[in-house]
Amino acid sequence: MHVDMDAFYASIEQRDNPDLRGKAVVVGGGANRGVVAAASYESRVFGIRSAMPMAEACRRCPDLVRVAPRMAHYRDVSRKIFAVFNEFTPLVEGLSLDEAFLDVTSSRRLFGSGRRIGLAIKDRIRECTSLTASVGVAANKLVAKIASDLDKPDGLVVVGPGQVNAVLDPLPVSAIPGIGKRTLERLDTVGVHTIAELRRAPDRDLEPVFGRFTRKTRERASGIDDRPVITARSEKSISNEQTYEADLCNRRDMERQLLRLTERTAGRLRKAALSAGTVQVKIRQSDFSTFTRQKRLKPPGNGTDQIYAVARELLAAWLNGNPDARIRLLGVGCSSLAPAEQPDLFGDGYSGQASEFDRAIDEIRDRFGSDSVARARTLDRP
Repeated sequence: MHVDMDAFYASIEQRDNPDLRGKAVVVGGGANRGVVAAASYESRVFGIRSAMPMAEACRRCPDLVRVAPRMAHYRDVSRKIFAVFNEFTPLVEGLSLDEAFLDVTSSRRLFGSGRRIGLAIKDRIRECTSLTASVGVAANKLVAKIASDLDKPDGLVVVGPGQVNAVLDPLPVSAIPGIGKRTLERLDTVGVHTIAELRRAPDRDLEPVFGRFTRKTRERASGIDDRPVITARSEKSISNEQTYEADLCNRRDMERQLLRLTERTAGRLRKAALSAGTVQVKIRQSDFSTFTRQKRLKPPGNGTDQIYAVARELLAAWLNGNPDARIRLLGVGCSSLAPAEQPDLFGDGYSGQASEFDRAIDEIRDRFGSDSVARARTLDRP
């Protein structure tokens, strides 16, 4: 079973603010350089979609209502939704805040058929959150994911084992997850547009496009997928980045923004009880040229000051070679993640882990919201 919330961020904003209901709403960054994080179904009539530049979205719909993201709030709603999933099965593989695979094979004796379970999950989500979800039910993850997208919003599509080809064959190749724009262009040159055509195409047409993955791609076009639902997925990296309405031109502003991003990244590390062994800085200039720099963190840790010191060093080194840079995007990431260790009471007093100050800030933000407290250095005003 694949459960996908409908226009999740935008739907939450419309739920919380009745004045937004029925209007074209997007959640995302500023009007000039931000991107659309979520688009209401009213806005999709204008061709607006996630990841579209906000400026283009505004051109398509002059009456578009833009709402700033409230990620902490969305995560709270997501926890309620995942609690619903766990009422029906412990086998839940979260893909994002608003999307998950569920293996309900062993739940049928208690809750009934896949259709009944899908309807029950939709009803419980609506009861707990006043939001709608679309559900795809099938024998495997691939077909379930495709099915959940066939009847949005608030849909339920069940694909039985004998119906797979009948359901998949008429669909465009783009319905298969992971097939992107460039691959579609190459398939177009050999006359492959639907999943049926992909399934039946000769190897001589597909091998130049997919190479050693030709057989696997043909299996996917046939609805074959043996991947299990994975209940725990270890994170490989944690990062935060931001595109700015106006270019950052002086080092003081750059370092202030870098500290903001470091606080967010370090806070997420601590929340996940992880330590980082590597720090990365991402820099995008006004001409869209993009650079990344990274350095080992010794010892591994999750303290804001420790990570910021390395991130600041990486940024300074890059700026020394690019003294007149105008930065439109900054990012701070951490990788080489491992479970955080408790500080050594009899060691040298420094383990790289969060300080009492960090833990106090985390506790305040958990209780009162992410904007409830901030370091003076990160404030915009003098």
